[in-house]
Amino acid sequence: MPAEDWLKNSIMAKRAVAKGATGATHSLTIEEQGGFHYVYGPYAKPTLSIDPGGVVVVETEDAFGGVLTGESDSPTAKLNFPYLNPQCGPIAVKGAKKGDCLAIYIRDVETRGEQPAGTTCIIPEFGGLVGTSSTALLNPPLPERVKKLHVDRNGVRWNDKITLPYEPFIGTIGVSPEIEAISSLQPDYHGGNMDLPDVAPGAIIYFPVHTDGGMLYVGDCHATQGDGELSGVALEQRATVTLQVDLIKNWSFAWPRLETKDFIMTIGSARPLEDAARIAYRELVRWMAADYGFDEIDAYMLLSQAGRMRLGNMVDPKYTMGASILKNYLKP
Repeated sequence: MPAEDWLKNSIMAKRAVAKGATGATHSLTIEEQGGFHYVYGPYAKPTLSIDPGGVVVVETEDAFGGVLTGESDSPTAKLNFPYLNPQCGPIAVKGAKKGDCLAIYIRDVETRGEQPAGTTCIIPEFGGLVGTSSTALLNPPLPERVKKLHVDRNGVRWNDKITLPYEPFIGTIGVSPEIEAISSLQPDYHGGNMDLPDVAPGAIIYFPVHTDGGMLYVGDCHATQGDGELSGVALEQRATVTLQVDLIKNWSFAWPRLETKDFIMTIGSARPLEDAARIAYRELVRWMAADYGFDEIDAYMLLSQAGRMRLGNMVDPKYTMGASILKNYLKP
């Protein structure tokens, strides 16, 4: 199904203020952004204010702030923790109030900058198979390593024998919490550093609004990533992101939701990993009951047979899981 066809039947098109129609296009370049943000919170002034339906073309920096420029670089020497994962925004949406929802259609994520445009690395005491500050072990840390890769729409050149598919997505996106200031390295109910590959071009992601304007942040784009982001680092890239941002009044829920032409998904973040999965599946049960006519117990039983679980990351301060079900099984 062509994108324009399924979008006409999307939740955004049916319920949002702009009904999924494209509004004015806005630019948010690196120069226009000025300083980046490293927390999600309500205390920053909006970089941009748009009407529902507006399209924003955002230039994002990579998760390292662009400081890893060669394979001989030392992440320990060059990275300035916790000033990692720089975020653009916040973008305010006119009319957004607590109890509403922002609907963000991801139209494109395009690699930006000189080649090799992709960067991945090993950072000491960071990753899924090593001791960290949260899982303290006596083992010595792994040696640092930086790998720079050519990235374009034809693929990611890992080496002379392996080319990975170009599957870009947004690693970190979300809205402001009502009162907290949460590190851009952490995912939670507001979104944030979910590292979920389904947050990709062609998807619509829905965030409950907690503060006036919604205050949308975005950054940390990836060219490709396996489930779990195992070493703690995807193929990080600078990118130009095109977002269409709409507003749904009086629709709220606890955790981010996502829609594609094929499925709906709910997203949970927590430690341990099984709690993130429980959050995601519980929210999916509740969504099916509220909007698709299911009895909660029947939805629970159906998901036991037909639900699918996606692992976003297993390395951040909280882990992220996405629970989904095909739209074929749903009738409004």
